Amino acid sequence: MGAKSEKSLLLDTASLYFRAFYGVPATIRSPDGLPVNAVRGLLEMIARLVIDRAPTHLVACWDDDWRPAFRVEAVPSYKAHRVGPDGVAEQVPPDLSAQVPVIAQVLAAVGIARLGAPGFEADDVIGTLATRSVAAGRPVDIVTGDRDLFQLVDDDAHVRVLYTVKGIRDLLVVDQAVLAERYGVADGPGYADLAVLRGDPSDGLPGVPGVGEKTAAGLVRTYGSLAGVLAALDDPGLRPAVRARLDAAREYLDVAPAVVRVVRDAPVAHLDPRLPTAPAEPAVLAELAARWGLGSAVGRLTDALAARATEGSAGTV
Repeated sequence: MGAKSEKSLLLDTASLYFRAFYGVPATIRSPDGLPVNAVRGLLEMIARLVIDRAPTHLVACWDDDWRPAFRVEAVPSYKAHRVGPDGVAEQVPPDLSAQVPVIAQVLAAVGIARLGAPGFEADDVIGTLATRSVAAGRPVDIVTGDRDLFQLVDDDAHVRVLYTVKGIRDLLVVDQAVLAERYGVADGPGYADLAVLRGDPSDGLPGVPGVGEKTAAGLVRTYGSLAGVLAALDDPGLRPAVRARLDAAREYLDVAPAVVRVVRDAPVAHLDPRLPTAPAEPAVLAELAARWGLGSAVGRLTDALAARATEGSAGTV
């Protein structure tokens, strides 16, 4: 078991660099005029998180596959509206796409672990690393702007989501009390079941037509789970209109849970992502900072790491 003072901070990296890209002025550019607003914004976010949240372990979780085949095979509309002209890659603004390799290079030079898994999304990497951290006795904070990850919230296991709806400086800390208050479900699995029923247009998930968030939450509360809802289709207490909608959506409901639910055992590499106290490659980092005009952001991050990183042994995740 990990020491009580240890804590894992798992970053939904794409969610954060998209937020930085749209939140930091496009006028932030390298000495030769190339955009670096997403890079700078992300580095400053990480510095703030290290200072405010004091993690001992930190992983930048990565989308090795933004639209995994197993999800598309189950629900072909999954993220279909976001596919680019080549029919494979996600539509991303060119000024952001150009910055993603720079982000990866800077994180490597700093020594911050960056992990993906072939055929899986960052959500699955986060679910897998959260499961491993809990097994090692470490509390987990997940930083994201994606509500899908609310399904991982677990008070007993000390897993929370730090939701960026209000920004990095004023994160919404999502625990089971927040799920109950805002969504009417008791826990993370309940949120996943609600999400299956409700659907999510931003991910191309249709949900059950005519069943909105409030109705979905009521069904999950009443019958305990999605499986309980489906088992209760003959319950005389179930409104006929709702029964008809659920029955008509059975084909979708058979496959959607495997799309919505985060994978907890993805093939993510095992490593020791302790918070670095100093850059892993100082000369490379200095070169990148100069090349891209990132000196102030890199300085804030390395200062934050030096101030907050803890000493002592730590297990792998």
